[in-house]
Amino acid sequence: MTPLPKQALNSLSSQYNLHPFEVRPATTMLWYKFFATLVLASLLAVGTGCARFERANNPDNWTADQFLNKARNALNSENYEQAIDYYQQLEGRFPYGSHAEQAQLETTFAYYRSGERGLAMAAADRFLQMHPAHPQVDYAYYLKGVSGFDPPTGLMALISGVDPSTTDTTLARESFGALRELTTRFPSSRYAQDASVRMTQILDVLAMQDIGIARYYLSLGAYIASINRAKYVIEKYQKTKAIEHALGVMVTAYQRMGLEQLRLDTLRVLRLNYPDSHYLKSS
Repeated sequence: MTPLPKQALNSLSSQYNLHPFEVRPATTMLWYKFFATLVLASLLAVGTGCARFERANNPDNWTADQFLNKARNALNSENYEQAIDYYQQLEGRFPYGSHAEQAQLETTFAYYRSGERGLAMAAADRFLQMHPAHPQVDYAYYLKGVSGFDPPTGLMALISGVDPSTTDTTLARESFGALRELTTRFPSSRYAQDASVRMTQILDVLAMQDIGIARYYLSLGAYIASINRAKYVIEKYQKTKAIEHALGVMVTAYQRMGLEQLRLDTLRVLRLNYPDSHYLKSS
């Protein structure tokens, strides 16, 4: 095929408003079509990707596993409020099955970690009522127990001189009941040993509450009532730190009542069991 002379090419350029020696119009149009198609495809891909992203981040489209994973991530990040919200959404969307049961149990833990002790105990009670045969019932009892009583706080009250008898011990008593249920029903549970330690700590605080009452009676001059309360502590809380204080209250009460022989008998018991007691120095 004979190539067109330069003059003919210039004529075509003028006809199609092209720069001399530029690519033919047909080729240019193909290029523009290809480019436009490429741009359109890219836009469609971006739009599809955005739609998928929106669907993936819409809780309405989440599976039970996704809710559980989201909740646990929030829990690990100490975002307890968000974790609880995810657990509740999971239970609302998927109310039956193992995921809902696990969400209820982990909600209890989330409430405990957030400091909502009353809500944690209520959540534990709900789980125990709904799933009494669940394989993690022992853990539910443990969570209820630790939620109702904070050992460091209770023990610090004894050490620092803050009278625990002035505080409400309702939750502590419920906590003790849950831990006792755990150790009685599940003695081989991995939580049983720690539960036993916590029970002893709770008893110390509960016993000191009664010692506070005995001292109050003593200050009022109600010596018989004071002695009876001290005896109650000795009978009910035999392995607690409060026994020494109960004996000390009795020594003081007998002294003020002028019952010397009873005072000496009580001092003898006190000296035998607590030879370094400060009550011995003041008697």
